Amino acid sequence: MSLPATMRALRQMSLDGPQDMQLINDVPVPVPGKDEILIRVAAAGINFRDISQARGTTLGGPRPPYLAGFEAAGEIVAVGAAVTGSAVGGRVIGVGYGAFAEYMVLSARAAVPVPAGWTAEQALGLVVSWPTALAALRPLGQLAAGQVVLIHAAAGGTGQAAVRMAKHYGATVIATASPEKHETVRALGADHVLDSRSTDIAAEVVRLTGGTGADVVLESAGGDTFDASLAAAKRVSGRVVVYGLAGGDASITNWELVYRHQVHIIGLNIGVLMQAAPQVFGALMGELFALIAAGVLSPEQPTTYELADGPKALAELERRATVGKLALLP
Repeated sequence: MSLPATMRALRQMSLDGPQDMQLINDVPVPVPGKDEILIRVAAAGINFRDISQARGTTLGGPRPPYLAGFEAAGEIVAVGAAVTGSAVGGRVIGVGYGAFAEYMVLSARAAVPVPAGWTAEQALGLVVSWPTALAALRPLGQLAAGQVVLIHAAAGGTGQAAVRMAKHYGATVIATASPEKHETVRALGADHVLDSRSTDIAAEVVRLTGGTGADVVLESAGGDTFDASLAAAKRVSGRVVVYGLAGGDASITNWELVYRHQVHIIGLNIGVLMQAAPQVFGALMGELFALIAAGVLSPEQPTTYELADGPKALAELERRATVGKLALLP
């Protein structure tokens, strides 16, 4: 297969935010290493991590100038010398570096086939949003039937998946979202939807649970919401799974853990889980595909943007003006 020498890609030029992301027309097409594959990107996922990297708040994140994006789905167009099990023409999704481009290199071992009948855009979330939601609820959050879960940012890609999964596992779901997104979240099955901008979230959760609090809290907002999450969790046995910091950094002292918030705080980074606990991740993906087969999770069409509109899409995500998964189309 003949490949071009150069491609279009979005390059992050500073750590001042996604507004400093520029479209470059002559970026060299990457060459896959011996254990890698090269895909022609059909759709790239847009995530809060892209914003964190653009602002320099991701630990160990790339230094500018760098090709932006990390999640993409597309067709395999070249394979490394040591790759087995992946062939040119196959459709896969995976994570790596430089997804906001026409071509991207992925680890062959970590690439996941796009389910039959799904478009590339619909597959976005299979390796980031959906596994994150499931990991937060099950192996880390230990959610069981009859328990109460509080899900922040429930209208986003990860939040929507978490609501569907939590209801499937028999939980009572209390979700937060901005008022204009409440109907979307209710349609997913949430039992109660609270205003994410409210300063009384913890008090409302305590009231709705008869004074006990939530068994599991999915915390991705950070900032002031982090403290509300701790206060909303059930004393002693409540689990707060932290996997995002969209609203800024937050902190807690050992004094607060002893005298104010007697809860379990669990950190989640799906990339670290994948690398440090491959058996757990393998079981997680098996459970995820079982949920897909059972119809609990089904492909949905994300909001799409042209590659050149990447900075605009990220700005809209940062100010919480979007619903569900977002995608760039190179």
